[in-house]
Formats: sequence, C-alpha cells, structure tokens
Amino acid sequence: MPVLGCPTVQPTVTSPEVAAALASGAPVVALESTIVAHGLPYPDNLAVARELEAIVRAAGAVPATIAIVRGQVRVGLDDATLAELAERGPGFAKAGATDLAVHLARGSDAATTVGATAVLAVAAGIRVFATGGIGGVHRGDAADVSNDLTVLAKVPLAVVSAGAKAILDLPRTLEALETLGVLVIGHRCDHFPAFYTRSSGLRLEHRVDDVGELARICRTRWQRLGQGGVLVCNPIPEADALPDGELDAAIADALDQAGAANVTGKRLTPFLLAHLARSTSGRAVRANRALAGHNARVAAELAVALAAG
Repeated sequence: MPVLGCPTVQPTVTSPEVAAALASGAPVVALESTIVAHGLPYPDNLAVARELEAIVRAAGAVPATIAIVRGQVRVGLDDATLAELAERGPGFAKAGATDLAVHLARGSDAATTVGATAVLAVAAGIRVFATGGIGGVHRGDAADVSNDLTVLAKVPLAVVSAGAKAILDLPRTLEALETLGVLVIGHRCDHFPAFYTRSSGLRLEHRVDDVGELARICRTRWQRLGQGGVLVCNPIPEADALPDGELDAAIADALDQAGAANVTGKRLTPFLLAHLARSTSGRAVRANRALAGHNARVAAELAVALAAG
C-alpha cells in the first residue's frame, strides 16, 4: 500500500550496495544531496559527502545518498555521480518534495532537500535519514514555513538532526512540529538543539538515551499506530559548538543582508549559511561538518537497531 505523501513509482536504486541491503533487510541510512550541492563549496562538499557515507558504513549500515539525476531518482550514488553532484553544485536545482514531479518530467538534475529526501527514502523502503538540520518557520514571517515539516508529519521515517537550522524561528518551529503531529525526541538531551549550539533553551517532552529504546518507539509508532515521522534531536558535539552570543550577532547580520538583497524563498537558506560561514571565518562550516557526521553515526546506530527487530 502506498504511503501517504510518497510516490507510487519505485525509485531507481543505482548502487548495488543499497539494492542488496534493501532486499535483505539490512540497515540503510538515507542522506540528502542538498548539503553537497548547495551547502558547502567544492571540493569541501565532496569530502563531506564521502565522509558521511564512510561514517554510516563504519557504524554498520549502508549509506544511500539521494538525488535526481537526469530525471531519474537515484537512491545511492556511485562515486562518479557523487563527484559530479559536488563539482556542479548549484548546477543541480534545489528540489523540495513539491518540486519532484517537475524534475522527473523534464529529465533535469536536482539535489533533494530534507522533505524531498524523506519522500523518496520512504518510497524506497528506508526508515532512517540523517541530515544536518531540518527546515522550519523563518524568523519575522510566521507564514514562511518549510515543507519539511508537513512531509515529516506524513511519512514513517526517523530523521536524525541537530534540531532545526539556527537561522530559523526555533520556538515557532517546535510549536509547528507539535501541531503537525511530528514526534520530537531528544537523543541524550532535554532541550531542542539549535544546530550550531547544543541547546535553544526550549525543553523537549521526550528524551531517549538508548538507540534500542528509540527503535522500539519508532516501530510502535509506525507498525502499531500507523503514524508518521519521528524527529530525533541529536545536539552538536560540545567541542564543535559555537558560542551563543557570537552566533546570534552573525545571524542578525545575515538576516539584514538578506533583506537588503531581497533574498527570499529557496535562495534564503543557502544565502544565510554562506554569510555565517564568512562571518565566523569558516568555523560555522566546520561545525556543520561535525554535526552532520555525528548525526550520520547516530542514524546508522538506529538503523542497525531497527533492522535487528
């Protein structure tokens, strides 16, 4: 039976490693491609993409980076395609879940956001997805809400992230997640992470310290209750976190610059992240890389626990 919000067409799985894992019920972790095409400059983005896949493998799961390549859904990229994605960067469009049909019909190339990756991962039979931070409600405009949130409410998928991106309105984002019915769980934390920092000060209702228990919660939610997504909040490692005060000032300046340049919509997040990278002398990029790797490891551990039954 098709999952609500997911395509009925089966994605094209190009990696033999991913295909074999899915066929045998082995643990698989989905990885988004937007962080590669739009999140980091070349060749750092290629190094990070390979690093994330290596972290997933080292923890006992199979990585499946997802993208649209020449109008085909690819679940698991070979190294040549991963290198093409990284080198061309913004030459790959940024595709949310609502954009998928356009790129599939036109035969174009697109990197997948959290929402698009979630839809395609579930359609392929993957139940765990590692990302940096999800989208959410933008600051200053409560009506500007990422489609990531509505997608997560629908799909039976565990998304491991360092909360939502720090450039967002985090209190409204957390409230929206609750309204939509996304189960939000802190992994070894009591507060909603703030991407570059470990805590937003927003207390979470649920905390889990053991991935085995987390796997049981996920299975119960999907198999017994037929419910949707689980957002696993996994804070950035303390050694890699940025100071709160410095980050707040940098975000405020980035938002001012975006307003002056009239940058909105899908262009806003890459613009803000690039500004933060410059204003922190690259420390924001290093933090982003560290938290993404940490999320990949925890996601792989969860995938292994789910596969164990």
